[in-house]
Amino acid sequence: MPSQDNNSAVISVERLSVKRGPALVLEDISFEVKRGEMIGLIGPNGGGKTTLLQTLLGLIRPSSGRATVLGRPSGKLGAAREKIGYIPQNRTYDRRFPLSAEDVVRTGCCSPRTLLRSLRREEKEAAQEMLTAVGALHLAARPFGDLSGGEQQRVLLARALVRRPELLLLDEPSTGLDPAVQQLFLERLRQLQRSYGLTVLIVSHDLLSLAGFADRLLCINRTMHIHGEPQQVLHSPALQKAYRCTYDILEMAAASEEDSRHG
Repeated sequence: MPSQDNNSAVISVERLSVKRGPALVLEDISFEVKRGEMIGLIGPNGGGKTTLLQTLLGLIRPSSGRATVLGRPSGKLGAAREKIGYIPQNRTYDRRFPLSAEDVVRTGCCSPRTLLRSLRREEKEAAQEMLTAVGALHLAARPFGDLSGGEQQRVLLARALVRRPELLLLDEPSTGLDPAVQQLFLERLRQLQRSYGLTVLIVSHDLLSLAGFADRLLCINRTMHIHGEPQQVLHSPALQKAYRCTYDILEMAAASEEDSRHG
């Protein structure tokens, strides 16, 4: 059962700054994510989005400020880490990768405490359940390396969900997929989020698609430029400052979306 009430913050970030080497990557970031929300994290490449996720996971220590996740400081998550599902960026796999799709999902049951023991029957059943939930049970026996990008994406989503997390962090999960597959992924993610009561923070470069599913958008480029409801963010002048030279493309895309709704 969730450890917090429905109005509590699953993520609370207060005046967070992070350095990587001498470079200040994040500066004075503050926001909250409430239980059950699906939040889109947007911004240009190199703006610090991945660093923010890694800080929430406790992989990077803040230079100043603080990040609290599931009621614990991000650097001291302890057992709370098992309540977080995560899909990292830059996922490439050799086609000789020896595990089946189901094997990959089962690895999501592993933790430092369970790494040396065999999987229990309920963990194997959980892998089957999550493959079914993401529409990939028919892929269970196929070599993971032979799957298409969209199929691998579904298997990795099942892996992230197999321990029934409360919080799901996704870093560019649909990179390299065609727009139709990206749209299907977001639709499936929204359904799963509602079915399992998940709180979701998703990084995506597909701003317009994400705006159709997220409850709120957070836009960062080292600092927080704007956060709010998707349409508010899409039409905010602050978006121009965050994206700088790429904003004209976003503006034209937003105008195109507006025209299609009224056409």
